[in-house]
Amino acid sequence: MRPRPALSAALVCVLALGVLTACSADHDADGVEYAGDYGSHAPLAVVGYPSTSTLGITQQVVWRIADGEVGELAALGDDRQDEAATRKTAENWITAFRTGAAGRVTAEFYDEGSYRQTVVLYLHDTQQIKQLHVLPVSVDRGTAYRVSMAEPDPGEATAVAPWVPKTPGELGSKSAR
Repeated sequence: MRPRPALSAALVCVLALGVLTACSADHDADGVEYAGDYGSHAPLAVVGYPSTSTLGITQQVVWRIADGEVGELAALGDDRQDEAATRKTAENWITAFRTGAAGRVTAEFYDEGSYRQTVVLYLHDTQQIKQLHVLPVSVDRGTAYRVSMAEPDPGEATAVAPWVPKTPGELGSKSAR
């Protein structure tokens, strides 16, 4: 008995639609979560040239700090680092920057992000400055961006490097290190 071409084509279409629907369900859920976060937080002003990935992770860092979500913030850390230090760093960042992260924030992206991108957060309402390092890491499906979170000492977490300007854009988004 030979398979009928119309039946075979229909079966292929149904299977393809099932695969695509399953893939888009994950994507849709991510989109809904992002839209909810985006709609419930102050907009992030941007200076410099972030990639979509470095901008996305930076927004999430600011949102998690503002919301006081230690576990969710720690999950954005580079998993090659010590888990306890990453969690303590997340706690430090929330304690120090939560009020400022809930208000107006400008993120300045320095240099390019293929290896590591330095991001400086300007928390306007509290006049605080926070420097981050966003880096690509290998994951099962390719590359994801994470944040270096190795500041378990509160003083280190709030320290500002001497090269960081007091206002966004002073160096033209080129680090002077």
